[in-house]
Amino acid sequence: MAGLACAAYLFGGLALSFRFFKGEGRAAWLLLGGVWATVFCAVLPALWAFLWGFTAQANLCAAGTALVLGAACLPWGRFGRTRGLVRFGRLSRREVPLLMTVGLLCAVAFTLTFTHVLRPDAAGALHSGQSTYGDMAMHLAFITSLAETGRFPPVYPLLAGEVPIGYPFLCETNSAGLYALGMDLRLSYILPMLLAMGCIFLGAYLLFRRMARGDARKTVLSTILFFVGGGFGFAYFLDLLRSDPGNFTRIFTAFYETPTNYTSHNVLWVNPICDLLIPQRATLFGWTVLFACLYLLYRAAFEGKTRYFYPLGILAGCLPLIHTHSFLALGIISFVLFLGAAAKGRCRWGALKPWLAYGALALCLALPQLFAFTFRQSSAEGFLRLHLNWANTQDEYLWFYIKNIGLTFLLLIPAFLHADARNRWFYLAGLPILILCEFMVFQPNTYDNNKLLYVWHLLGCGIVGILLVDVYDRLRGIRGRVYIAALTLTALCLSGVLTLGREAVSDYELFSAASVKAADFARENTPPTARFLTADNHNNAIASLAGRSILCGSGSYLYFHGVDYAEAHAALRQLYEQPTNELLEQWGIDYVLIGAYERGGYAVEEDFYARSFPVVYDDGQGTLIYDVRTRAVG
Repeated sequence: MAGLACAAYLFGGLALSFRFFKGEGRAAWLLLGGVWATVFCAVLPALWAFLWGFTAQANLCAAGTALVLGAACLPWGRFGRTRGLVRFGRLSRREVPLLMTVGLLCAVAFTLTFTHVLRPDAAGALHSGQSTYGDMAMHLAFITSLAETGRFPPVYPLLAGEVPIGYPFLCETNSAGLYALGMDLRLSYILPMLLAMGCIFLGAYLLFRRMARGDARKTVLSTILFFVGGGFGFAYFLDLLRSDPGNFTRIFTAFYETPTNYTSHNVLWVNPICDLLIPQRATLFGWTVLFACLYLLYRAAFEGKTRYFYPLGILAGCLPLIHTHSFLALGIISFVLFLGAAAKGRCRWGALKPWLAYGALALCLALPQLFAFTFRQSSAEGFLRLHLNWANTQDEYLWFYIKNIGLTFLLLIPAFLHADARNRWFYLAGLPILILCEFMVFQPNTYDNNKLLYVWHLLGCGIVGILLVDVYDRLRGIRGRVYIAALTLTALCLSGVLTLGREAVSDYELFSAASVKAADFARENTPPTARFLTADNHNNAIASLAGRSILCGSGSYLYFHGVDYAEAHAALRQLYEQPTNELLEQWGIDYVLIGAYERGGYAVEEDFYARSFPVVYDDGQGTLIYDVRTRAVG
């Protein structure tokens, strides 16, 4: 059933795209079809879940809705209009650079995804890569809990007390829906990611192609600058190469000591593929929609395609609960461009009407999400606050950005002066994002402002790529220009390439074989709504793999979501070290897990549980699960 649902979402998205965007060409048709399919897969199950909970029935209705929408978009009465599909397989020379660039980026990202997401070993443990070792367990907990319990709107499975999730959870409903329909957890996690990554690479490429007026060299270079480019962080690993070769090789062995993520030396400008797209699902699916929106916005604002404002408004309105940062970034850029259009059109109604329709559509869809979920979370302490100079803690202002972003940052001013009028205005529309992020923080983790900053960086890569190719052309006839270009490209991309290489060889055990077996038992033999007492380790298999609620999860998740977990965290230790039946009853504990993490983190009073409650799971190697629902003292 899950496979049929995927096919329905894809059919609905591609048919909708064919109906409204077939004149854009096959690449844009595929991009927008994939984006609509991604939105359908995330949003439609959530809409139906308000009626029946997040059940298989709701997800089948969502897939059926996508199928009906797709069927309604096909030109059944005018078969001749579908002849364009026959020409789809014909490859033009213009698309060769697109296929090579997007294909290469997809090959890298897809390979890292398959090696980083729940890769099993011979013993039964599940592995991750470096970048997914932290966040993936949290995303898995949201996905499995949603699918197992059917509770919607979802609550935090990592904390007792039925705390609603304010995090943009529509980045999880796509995988949760496939999992609820019977797809394997690993595949249901990966499959929507692959489509999203393809759309992101294609969306960025097509946006850069519009900015470059179709020049393939400028488009390819801008795309590579954004996804592979990096700063001067490589210098920290090359300066002692002759006397200490290990200073370089530790890039591939140490945990998070790469040329794009070396926090002890204030290098924080991470590689987008490794550290944003693969581990951060909200950013991944947010950029999927955002990049397509920026493409439509560029076409509508600068190229006269004003009818694109209407689908743009719908896509923008779906963003808040997919990725709030992307919604904010798009809103800032759109508002600045609107002001420019108003000034140019001298506030004529005809010029402003499409813009106002775009804003009205987006706000009508977005405001219920913002008031019901986002603002409730962001009102917590530590979210919106004043803060100067983003995450810089050690360096002078300009040097921080120079060493982090590298030549791309140094070339921004000449690239801006070199740009044509529309690209100059487009970049200016994104500049307030940088200014805002230099003075405000929008979440407890200051570093997470980069989810906004990278949108500004995207526009900068577009104009820098154009400048570099034009400079190269003006050097025609100068001996050695090829070597100059190669040296420049090396300086631009070496840090990113080394980081990608590090991710390719990274391998960490995320869930031990014992944890996986215990989670399998919990999923198959305990009620979906059962609450477990476990340690608060971030890689908690009971929460992540079994989808069961736990008393208190890792503070590295809960704190940065603005959730008050202090009381539950204190009770967690007491329930292991000084347990009582009354305390178990107070916190609604149904099962108690005692394993390696619990014994390692607490002085567990095992005698209390052994004499008071039945053991329902014993793997013979020290992992035990007690059924404490009876609260009967032996």
